[in-house]
Amino acid sequence: MRVVLKRVHKSFKQKGQQVQALHDINFSVEEGEFICVIGPSGCGKSTLISLIAGLEFPDSGQVFVDDKIVEGPSKDRLVVFQEAALFPWLTVLANVEFGLKIAGVNQTQRRDCALEAIKMVHLSRFVNSHPHELSGGMKQRAALARAIVMDPKILLMDEPFAALDAQTRQMLQEELQELWQKTKKTILFVTHNVREATFLSDRVFEITARPGTIKKEYLISIPRPRREQDPHLLAVQTTIMGSLKDEIEKVAKQELDIDYEISKTGVVTPVDRNLGSNI
Repeated sequence: MRVVLKRVHKSFKQKGQQVQALHDINFSVEEGEFICVIGPSGCGKSTLISLIAGLEFPDSGQVFVDDKIVEGPSKDRLVVFQEAALFPWLTVLANVEFGLKIAGVNQTQRRDCALEAIKMVHLSRFVNSHPHELSGGMKQRAALARAIVMDPKILLMDEPFAALDAQTRQMLQEELQELWQKTKKTILFVTHNVREATFLSDRVFEITARPGTIKKEYLISIPRPRREQDPHLLAVQTTIMGSLKDEIEKVAKQELDIDYEISKTGVVTPVDRNLGSNI
């Protein structure tokens, strides 16, 4: 399924004031593409996911999926959030089966489909475990299986690995890439992590500080499977970080209410404070 956003604007009320989250968003995602969206905190990345999912609606402009205007949620567009949000009283198997049960799929078929999805995310040994018995990475695997089992055409992922430790995050990145190569689903993946964005995606969209708009698009033409230390990949990451630095600095100045700048090392520091050097 192809996704197209045309002149999309979105604002919210915050403390009695109108805050513009997104401004004049225009882009398209081709069927089967893996797209990452990156930008500073509060730039509207999650709002973008909600608009495509049909959980929110633009103030103006239009969101299209397969040339049809998005008018609400659909089983063809499912979201994997940062929090796994599993039902604590259900086992992994029952959690993964839940959507199929609501859809009226018979018990034998939904069990077979759920077990296959669980196998794809390498959780077969934990089908009868409850969420409190799982690690953070296992919970996200279960949440991913719950989405996959519904066979969506578009998978929307809102910082799904942000709360995980570095080793688990890297493992899940590699497995998600393998899963995408097998299924060829259209994936739109939101992240703060430049390395993650370039490692996973075909293209990266950089969004500016609020009001968020598309600042730049980066084509990641490096063949898969990718190596983290690939010099071409590192060069793209350096380019993105150089552009993203300005946007992060804008957010820091807005949120911290002080004249902040980002040093050459990427550390946010007050400009009037001498932190020393060569220490």
